[in-house]
Amino acid sequence: MRQRLITGIVAGAGFIGLTIAGGWLYTTLLVLLAIIGFTEYARMNGVAWSHPSTLLGYAGVLLFVLPWSDWGIVIPSFLTIVWMLAFLLLALTVITKNKTTIDGAALMLLGALYVGYGFSAMGEARQIAEHGLLWTFLSFGCIWASDIGAYFTGRAIGKTKLWPSISPNKTIEGALGGVLLSLIVSAVFALTMPDFIDLPKALLIGLIAAVAGQFGDLIQSAYKRVRDIKDTGTLLPGHGGVLDRCDSWLIVFPLLVLTGLLPV
Repeated sequence: MRQRLITGIVAGAGFIGLTIAGGWLYTTLLVLLAIIGFTEYARMNGVAWSHPSTLLGYAGVLLFVLPWSDWGIVIPSFLTIVWMLAFLLLALTVITKNKTTIDGAALMLLGALYVGYGFSAMGEARQIAEHGLLWTFLSFGCIWASDIGAYFTGRAIGKTKLWPSISPNKTIEGALGGVLLSLIVSAVFALTMPDFIDLPKALLIGLIAAVAGQFGDLIQSAYKRVRDIKDTGTLLPGHGGVLDRCDSWLIVFPLLVLTGLLPV
């Protein structure tokens, strides 16, 4: 617990500092996290980083997460990138005479989309022309509030298992506590900064961040059970890997962007 606490404080302070700084510092952080996260994903699936399908996955991740427009570079549309990546991965099954199977191609496509677009959405939120930092902190604040609320409520009064076959320690009471604290945090944003966001929209963001964030956590737990591993990596002592720490983020930010709740 001591190691976990120290790591959390140091990593959290560094992350918040780079988020506030924004610009190339924050972008570099997201790119590094995306690369490490996809490396963890490939390793979870037993595929080497140097395998052709993994290299195609890295290319997809970088096409999503790098700020090409900032450099004046025009890249294909989102749908075009997804389709071309799918085509190249499927072509690889032919070129390798099924040493790369269609299942392996599908896994790498899913991983590139899951990791690449997840971190890309975080970058889009920070680059919102007006109040990009506030939108980012509102989103992260609700996610972290949900995590904290779920943990402490679950420890205090949690009795009814939420999904024992996936995550034995999570409870319905904890999940509801996470939703409640996320709603409180979103309401505080709205009530203290009414010119920034109105209360109904803030509460909707808080609700989505809590529910989708907890699903993101469960998704990663389910995947780790299938692969029979405890953590996706060892980057953060006591906390696991990038995918362990960012599982909620990778679901919440794309949802907030795609629903238009974040004005990217």
